[in-house]
Amino acid sequence: MREDVRGGGLRTTAQLAETDRWTGYAAAYRVNGATVTGELLVPKGEGPFPALVLNHGYIDPAIYTLGRGMSREQEWFAAAGFVVLHTDYRGHAGSDPVSPMGRETRLVYTRDAIGAVKALKRMDYVDADRTAFVGRSMGGGVTLNAIVAEPDLVDAAVVFASVSSRFVDNLRQFTEPNRPEGARAFYDEHGTPEESPRFYRDLSSRTFFDRVEVPVMLHHGTSDDVCPPAWSRQTDRLLREAGARSTLVEWPGEQHAFGPRFADSMRRTVAFLRRHLEV
Repeated sequence: MREDVRGGGLRTTAQLAETDRWTGYAAAYRVNGATVTGELLVPKGEGPFPALVLNHGYIDPAIYTLGRGMSREQEWFAAAGFVVLHTDYRGHAGSDPVSPMGRETRLVYTRDAIGAVKALKRMDYVDADRTAFVGRSMGGGVTLNAIVAEPDLVDAAVVFASVSSRFVDNLRQFTEPNRPEGARAFYDEHGTPEESPRFYRDLSSRTFFDRVEVPVMLHHGTSDDVCPPAWSRQTDRLLREAGARSTLVEWPGEQHAFGPRFADSMRRTVAFLRRHLEV
C-alpha cells in the first residue's frame, strides 16, 4: 500500500455558503499531478486551526455532486472550530478520471485522501501539527488504508459504519451482487482470492495494522444492514492485537447512516479529536 503521494495546490473556486462560524467553498487540489475537487469549510476567527479530511462513503459517481456524502459532518466539525476538506475522490464531481483498478481497490481514493492532508498542511490557516481523518462506510476503508500507508501523516482517525478491513469481504458484499461483470473482470485480471491469496491480503488494511500509530475510534450501529457490525468488531480486535489504540463505540438500534444518535456520535467524536489533537 505504500507509495509516494504528493499533495498541494489547494485553491478555492467559488464560495458556497457562510454562517457566523464558518465559510464554505468549492475547492480543488493536486495529487501526483491529478486534480481532485472537494468542499472546504474554514472557521471564522484567528487561526491556525486543526484540520480534518473527510472521506465519504460510496455514492454512484454518475449521480455524485461536489461535497456530497458527509454534509452533516462538514458543518458540525466546522462549527466546532476545525478546517474541513471533504474530498470528492477521483472519478467524482469535477475530479480527474479514475481507472477501473483504482476504483475497485479504492487505492486511488486512498491517495486522494492522503494528498488532501498534505495539501491542507501547506495552508497558513491550518495547524499542520493537528490533523485527522474522518471516514464513513467506504470512506472508513479509505481511512484505514491511509493510516497504514502513511502512519505518521495525521494525529487521529475516526470511522463510522465502516466497510471491512478485509478486501475480499467488500468484494463479496458489494461488487459481486451489484456489479457482477465488474467482479468477473477483476477476477479475470488478478485471479480469484483462492488463486491469488497474497494479492488480496495486500489489498486489506488489516494486513498492515502493526503500522498504525494514531488513536482510532470506530462507530457502528447495531442495526446496520449495509456494513455488518461484526466487521467493526473484528477490525477493532485486530487493531488492538496489533498494538494500536483502538476504541469501538456501538450504537444500539442505529442503522448505517445514523439517525437518532447522530448528534451523540458527533459529540463523542469531537471530544475524541480535541483530546488527541490537543485542541
